[in-house]
Amino acid sequence: MQWCKWAGSWRTHLLRQPAGPEAEDSFDFLFKIILVGDSDVGKTCMVQSFESGIFIEKQQNTIGVDFTVRTLDIDGKKVKMQVWDTAGQERFRTITQSYYRSAHGAMVAYDISRRGTFESISHWIREVEQYGAANVVVILVGNKSDLHTQRQVLFEDACTLAEKNSLLAALETSAKEAQNIDAAFILMARELLARNGMTIPEQTSQCSPKFTLSEGCRPVYSAVVSPDKKCEC
Repeated sequence: MQWCKWAGSWRTHLLRQPAGPEAEDSFDFLFKIILVGDSDVGKTCMVQSFESGIFIEKQQNTIGVDFTVRTLDIDGKKVKMQVWDTAGQERFRTITQSYYRSAHGAMVAYDISRRGTFESISHWIREVEQYGAANVVVILVGNKSDLHTQRQVLFEDACTLAEKNSLLAALETSAKEAQNIDAAFILMARELLARNGMTIPEQTSQCSPKFTLSEGCRPVYSAVVSPDKKCEC
């Protein structure tokens, strides 16, 4: 069984609003997530897949920062996820860096079929560490797993990098095939809930997506499995 790494326990003061019929857009928790990485790794497609399940092959490069929202129901709690999709180009760095400060979580994305985008991950992690909050949750995401025949980055390399930098988890996704997209955001939300004092029950299934495992981890399970991965239960 593959498990993801859970970081140590801490508490954050998060925006909270009691749910009620009088509020059209009520929620129990609000988490701000920033999505960073090189250009053309599929960040916008990941956000669109998470928001609506739609995949659009041809995308224009993001200019500055785009914003989307989706509310999840996690263990009876309404969790609003504000996702900030940032541009990967150097000329937008001064704009995007300002969005790191208020983020509760960061997803650092690369393209498994382009080694160069993976080699840039250390830069993006440093950006998050430099401009983000000290307790920001970071997940490493290898997108475009549907291009497994063109793979240039081994999943084991991603796991090693995630452990080296004490990231929450490493996983692979495909926005095109809608694989593990929801799993990534749900994993982030569940960790933030746990760190905000919520008791999160463990989920069990026969298979789980590939997550990295390290000492002292807490097991997390999901039924979402990429089609090009064999279940290693």
